[in-house]
Amino acid sequence: MKESFIRTRVANGVGEVQLDRPEALNALNPSMIRDMHAALLQWRTDPSVTAVLVTSRSDRAFCAGGDIKPARDAVLSGAFDAVRESFAAEYRLDELVATYPKPYLAVLDGVTLGGGLGISVHGAVRVVTERASFAMPETALGFIPDVGSSHFLPRLRGTAVRCDAVGMYLGVTGARIGAGDALAVGLATHFVPRDRVDDLVDRIRAGDWQAALDEFVSPAPESELEKRFADIETVFGDGTVDEMLDRLAATDAEIDPEWAERTHAALRAASPTSVRATVELLRRGAESTLEECLARELEVAVRISAVPDFVEGVRAVLVDKDRSPRWSPPRVEEVDPATIAALFG
Repeated sequence: MKESFIRTRVANGVGEVQLDRPEALNALNPSMIRDMHAALLQWRTDPSVTAVLVTSRSDRAFCAGGDIKPARDAVLSGAFDAVRESFAAEYRLDELVATYPKPYLAVLDGVTLGGGLGISVHGAVRVVTERASFAMPETALGFIPDVGSSHFLPRLRGTAVRCDAVGMYLGVTGARIGAGDALAVGLATHFVPRDRVDDLVDRIRAGDWQAALDEFVSPAPESELEKRFADIETVFGDGTVDEMLDRLAATDAEIDPEWAERTHAALRAASPTSVRATVELLRRGAESTLEECLARELEVAVRISAVPDFVEGVRAVLVDKDRSPRWSPPRVEEVDPATIAALFG
């Protein structure tokens, strides 16, 4: 019998999924995606289940994304049908979360990357602690932000403002943000201090999730990202990747020079092909439904996995872990527009 990396239980009307692959920071492998999808499907029509709770048994992470190394192995062996099915299964799970007819709550205490957002951000309630950190790091892997991020990143909202420039910034640079930042732009919905989150979860398990939130939710931490909204809008609000890089490198720009230098370096370190593809993906996603975004992401994901940067990026970050990818081409300016056009069919 194969080992299961998720645990499920139903009590007091609450169906709970616990992610239990701590040695991999709960990175979603195919069996986890399959088992979680099956549980959610069963509970969707089960009258004894009135809400779903997703938690982690790791003390370091909620979910570090999808386990993308098997996809790399499939690419290297030429098994692109397996690559497609791997991504398709994950996106089906994300869409199920987004369309779930019952309250869906996720408790995010620790690292939440890529696919971890796919199984949380699309749900109704996303509780974070001060230990939560978020990123869509795919451009560093020679890949594209997926799991529906081309829908939610262009639709981030801050206090009375649309934060689509923030979504572009997060998508192309892979910048990591904290709990206060996630709350400021709508990736998270509630804040509970770490020393109270176990009590919160126990109260939710007791069957009254709304009362649990009313009792344990605290004011949101300060957001450093929010302080950068003006700079981010100046750089990432419109234009091409080349223009974004020029704005970051301009010595007379009215933006914080230290932030500009860090962001410029991050953008230059990412896969040039992935950066250009991500800009196009998010621009199209801003005008598309979630269903359309997921369908488009699937096609681009399969096609970009055949581009050399995908195999190289996963090698550098997750296999050899030397963090020294050799991109082809090495600079954004050298990416052939026909390559990007081909990714979008």
